[in-house]
Amino acid sequence: MIEIPKFTGSKAENYQLCVKQVEAMIAGEPNLIANLSNISALLNQALTDINWVGFYLYEETSNQLVLGPFQGLPACIRIPLGRGVCGSAAAEQTTYLVKNVNEFPGHIACDAASKSEIVVPIVHNGQLLGVLDVDSPSFDRFDETDQAYLEQVVAILTNTL
Repeated sequence: MIEIPKFTGSKAENYQLCVKQVEAMIAGEPNLIANLSNISALLNQALTDINWVGFYLYEETSNQLVLGPFQGLPACIRIPLGRGVCGSAAAEQTTYLVKNVNEFPGHIACDAASKSEIVVPIVHNGQLLGVLDVDSPSFDRFDETDQAYLEQVVAILTNTL
């Protein structure tokens, strides 16, 4: 059984604890879906003021992102590359930090309650695997601290592949 710690510190302290937990949880586990499931559950516990956290996986045959493991309300199942925040981050293979999703051209509203979003692409050996997507019901929820630590979580994941 995996024990989830209490995340009661500052944002940086919670992320540091979360990073250690991710490393411990996925060490030696080769199954991508199992690792993504546990990472999304852990992030859901560690992060405050979020309403969705999960993964979209790249499907090369359709050139789309397909819903993967997540925590939150039901979500969009397919997102074409280049569309919305997730599709744009995937196409450009760069992190998108969106302070107000209503101002993002072509935003795909899977949950009308979402006001801000951060999307981190998952790239391994130059190949797009998917994205980590985190939404919040508050404007301006995510910052450079979130970006740095979420990119670190994705790096830990890709290092196990």
